[in-house]
Amino acid sequence: MKRRFWMIGGVIAFTMSLLGWGRAAWATDEAPDALIKRLTQEALDTIEADKAVQAGDVARIMVLLDQKVMLYLNFQRMTASAIGPAWRGATPEQRKRLEAEFKTLLVRTYAGAMSQAKNLTFEVKPLRASVDDKEVIVRTLIKGRGDPVQVDYRLERTPGVGAGWKIYNLNVLGVWLVDTYRSQFSAEINAKGIDGLIATLTERNKANAAASKG
Repeated sequence: MKRRFWMIGGVIAFTMSLLGWGRAAWATDEAPDALIKRLTQEALDTIEADKAVQAGDVARIMVLLDQKVMLYLNFQRMTASAIGPAWRGATPEQRKRLEAEFKTLLVRTYAGAMSQAKNLTFEVKPLRASVDDKEVIVRTLIKGRGDPVQVDYRLERTPGVGAGWKIYNLNVLGVWLVDTYRSQFSAEINAKGIDGLIATLTERNKANAAASKG
């Protein structure tokens, strides 16, 4: 079960890195379930074809994130939700550091799973919308060896420039990613404050980087 979690996590992480792969017009015109279907298929296709991605090349994945991700991912909302109430009291500089370290943590956590994310297929289930149709949950089933794994995406409709559907949370095997990190970060913030959390994330990312080189 744990191995399957990390394998699927690799697909999710790379799907996130492909979130800006297509034309900007899709952000406005594409339905949320169609968006997830396209992005998941592109992620699977690229994992199958790209040796660097299969090897968990963090530098390559980070470049894709920096160039592509912001169009379809509300990463600020993800980070704010993971930090919890302390986010409101964080300075702009602290928020910037938290977003950067959290992104690095997620990429490094799942990069090693890329080599296992092969020979997978998926199915998009009927979506669930809020009463005002401003938020939806798109459910998918990732199929490979063993039982299918359900992966759910929470998306919000955003107005203004770059309007369209954006992902702000995801669920793997019944666990919402943002909620998982919130419990971890809350304990760190209570003990050491926001700057303490930033320092901890920075050190963890450095340790992960050193381990991957070793």
